[in-house]
Amino acid sequence: MTVKLIGRIDSSNAANTEANINEQIAGFDGELVLDAAELEYISSAGLRVILRLKKSNSSTKIINCKPEVYEIFDMTGFTEMMDISKAYRKLSIEGCEVIGEGSNGIVYRTDPDTIVKVYKNPDSLDEIHNERELARKAFVMGIPTAIPYDVVQVGDLYGSVFELLNAKSFAKLIIAGEDVDELAKQSVDILKAMHKTMLKDGELPSKKKEAEGWADYVKPYLPEDIGAKLVDLFKAIPETNNMLHGDFHIKNIMRQGNENLLIDMDTLSLGHPVFELSQMYLAYIGFGETDPDLITKFMGIDIDTAVDFWNSSLKYYFDGKDEAFINNAVVMARIIGYTRLLRRTLKRSPESRDVIDNCKKHLCELVPTVDKLYF
Repeated sequence: MTVKLIGRIDSSNAANTEANINEQIAGFDGELVLDAAELEYISSAGLRVILRLKKSNSSTKIINCKPEVYEIFDMTGFTEMMDISKAYRKLSIEGCEVIGEGSNGIVYRTDPDTIVKVYKNPDSLDEIHNERELARKAFVMGIPTAIPYDVVQVGDLYGSVFELLNAKSFAKLIIAGEDVDELAKQSVDILKAMHKTMLKDGELPSKKKEAEGWADYVKPYLPEDIGAKLVDLFKAIPETNNMLHGDFHIKNIMRQGNENLLIDMDTLSLGHPVFELSQMYLAYIGFGETDPDLITKFMGIDIDTAVDFWNSSLKYYFDGKDEAFINNAVVMARIIGYTRLLRRTLKRSPESRDVIDNCKKHLCELVPTVDKLYF
């Protein structure tokens, strides 16, 4: 039940306010939400009303506080004893440039200094706060990233706001004519730093556990021997604690001044780097195999440039390794990537037979050629 708090609550009206609320909630034992969007001020007498409501209904929470009202709750310790949230600044994205889009949200540039990631899920506040914590964790561990500094409301959706002064994505830099090979080298510098960052068990979600679910899901759609071997290969991948980005590509790497930063940190996880390479393979090649225009639509670059960037990334990531080693690692990444894409397509777009058939064809060709999916 939601009850609105309006105007001022002080010693002159606290008793009547409490009686009014108690009348509204008589016999109600579910979650009580006090909407403070129109509350201008609350005194100690009003705070005692809130305290008694909290004691009689432990699930009571307060939402949409104005900054000055939230400060009162914060200074008096109420924010430590109950769930109290501020009102979110409203932001319009009308006419703003779209600089990236993923499964969870769309990233807009609202002005030269600021971008906002608008989440597609209207109930995304938990996701937003989780991404902020993940970005902070990565930043503290030395990974160059932008930390969101504000949460805003965009229509019926919510978004995270980042300060990125005149930053441009690597995709924009490639379109502007910068050298693909050099940008790939710079991206791999960040990637290696991330993969060298070792986490504690359980500190981030396990990519291996997630990936085993992909293999289990697609197994019935493959020939029996291929499906069984695929599941066994996934289970045999070691559970390592390397930090993974999970969505590493040229639209999530930004140049701000002389510094390169990662954005879109909500997919952080831990696991073997082969999982990261499998996602990168899909971003640069796999998603466009049945429709090359998808790469251009998503990345803003043509498929040939995407392939060049992928090949340069492999060269710098596996610096010092011979061609046979790199080719074998690519086969592993492709198997994992096709497994993920097949599962995703079967669940979200089962009518996309060309994608499904392409994934199944490659898995049937590649799975028999390997005895492990890690390097």
